Amino acid sequence: MADYNSMELMICVASRFLENGATVVVGTGAPCAAAMLAQKMHAPNLMAFFEAGAFAPILPTMPISVGDSRTFHKALMASGMLETMEACQKGMVDYCFLGGAQIDMYGNLNSSMIGIDYEHPKVRFPGSGGANDLASLTWRTMVITPQDSRRFVEKVDFITSPGYLTGKGAREKAGLPKGSGPYKVVTNIGVLGYDEETCRMRIESVHPGYSVEDIKKNTGFELLLAKKITETAKPTEEELRVLREQVDPYKYIIGRG
Repeated sequence: MADYNSMELMICVASRFLENGATVVVGTGAPCAAAMLAQKMHAPNLMAFFEAGAFAPILPTMPISVGDSRTFHKALMASGMLETMEACQKGMVDYCFLGGAQIDMYGNLNSSMIGIDYEHPKVRFPGSGGANDLASLTWRTMVITPQDSRRFVEKVDFITSPGYLTGKGAREKAGLPKGSGPYKVVTNIGVLGYDEETCRMRIESVHPGYSVEDIKKNTGFELLLAKKITETAKPTEEELRVLREQVDPYKYIIGRG
């Protein structure tokens, strides 16, 4: 039971950052699995919001989209995207989960394009959806992603979702809520956070079987180091049992690990 794959590890680690009574906007996939696992393990009063308008459902099984009818199961409110974004704008949402093709040292995310010419990019991605709104208006942004130097770049080709922009104070100058911004990046190698003084990404913990050097080799910019870098706690047998039997029994997500 103790054996696990990288996706299971990332989900278990991410779930531990969600405390009881918090609010979080999640999409489908790993973020949804992390929120479900947190509810079942240590945060029964965690309130999950979905972009399509479900507020605080009790998910019976893993939904396949943010508009899946299962996201409204026993929800406190079945509304729409407007109400979800309004809750974020009012400062009612503690966390959101986002992803992208690129992330830089300040947590800026690119899910729009690769290249220097917006009209003629090398690769075109789906774009923001609601990601810019969530990164701008929720208090803490978390990312779950595999780590490699093509994804972790010194400067993103396009800022789809703002992190700390160019460093400390830049979000506030841009009119975004003071105290908001990137929080954690959970990868298949370790956990990255952000330095309070510079708002630059730093190494905070290393997953079992990896080293600080492994994280550095898979990053396209210089990472700062936390004062105390720990080893990430492995998923417990109970976390894995609940994840496999109750959260994702059909292995929609954990089967990708």
